[in-house]
Amino acid sequence: MTDVLLRGGRPWGVNGPADVLVRDGVIEVVAPSVEAPGARVVDVAGQLVLPGLVDAHCHLDKTLYGGPWVPHSADDTLAGRIGNDLARRGELGVPSVPRMVSLLRAMSSYGTTSVRSHTDIDPQTGLRGVEAVREAAAQVPVDVTQVAFPQHGLLTNPGTAELLEEALKSGVEAVGGLDPAGIDRDPVRHLDLIFGLADRYGAHVDIHLHDGGSLGAWEVELITERTRVLGLAGRVTISHAYALGQVDAAQAGKLAEGLAGAGVAVCTAAVYSFPVPPVKTLRAAGVTVACGHDGIRDLWGPFGSGDMLERAMHLAYRSTFRRDDDIELALEAATYGGARALGLRGYGLAPGDRADLVVVGASTPAEAVVVRPGRTLVMKDGIVLHN
Repeated sequence: MTDVLLRGGRPWGVNGPADVLVRDGVIEVVAPSVEAPGARVVDVAGQLVLPGLVDAHCHLDKTLYGGPWVPHSADDTLAGRIGNDLARRGELGVPSVPRMVSLLRAMSSYGTTSVRSHTDIDPQTGLRGVEAVREAAAQVPVDVTQVAFPQHGLLTNPGTAELLEEALKSGVEAVGGLDPAGIDRDPVRHLDLIFGLADRYGAHVDIHLHDGGSLGAWEVELITERTRVLGLAGRVTISHAYALGQVDAAQAGKLAEGLAGAGVAVCTAAVYSFPVPPVKTLRAAGVTVACGHDGIRDLWGPFGSGDMLERAMHLAYRSTFRRDDDIELALEAATYGGARALGLRGYGLAPGDRADLVVVGASTPAEAVVVRPGRTLVMKDGIVLHN
């Protein structure tokens, strides 16, 4: 493998310009001046060097990306979007491997190197989505892990629980849940099943929690307690967590302390006008905050580009961040926060880390989020993909 020397960039977190030497797929040296005879030298003077972007929550199996335009037809309710998805999947050939490949290639070009995809599991679809995502991921230099996701209900959809277990047996990395109270109306039994599977197969847990207000806050407490008792710190994520953005500041702070103590991450997509968890409160408490797209051009909504800098901008904007240090929190969610939530090893910009890197024409992290400049270079495992 050819050594690559990134000359004169500004690695995030390093004071002043520095060279980054990549050898055998990992970062070997980060220093003000590095000599590496024989290395391929790439001049990135004055540009920001970031670790690969992480989309910690998307739905690859649902995407219509790269195909003909499909007018959105669902009504503006969760039940309506679920019904529209079920009704039109067959008509539109979902899941589609070529569309997923098209989307993953776009994500890669924007600097995303790791993705967590929530893949629908239900008796109608079986494990076709899991197999299709694997086939697509094998064609693109992006690390893709999956969540076995009961999109259409778990307890209310007989046969789904058995399929979740089959997915985990086949190597799917995480088990998902969906509104244990609002959809399944039995949060204790729902969490018994999800956490039982995770414990049995050593899997991560990632639960969609749209339930808001006091109901959602109570479910956050239930998930926090389960995680603490089972010793699953670092393996549990609550996605969306709308309730955290709806309760008052005192309750949000208390919930944040519980999440941090139990090692539960929160992932947000900051989509539309749905509540956004209080990022500053969560981070101040020590909670891992990750970010993702949610749906990208699918039957749930027509928006989404695959660019995680754009997603970070939406998170910063929806959070009313204006100061550079606040805006930087949104970028952290799209990088280090996502890596922690997914349990990625060797992630970052230090010697010994995997050489998953993206270079952008910006002088600071805040500028990168706000301006979203083109990517000068994208590297995956030491291989330059886009330059």
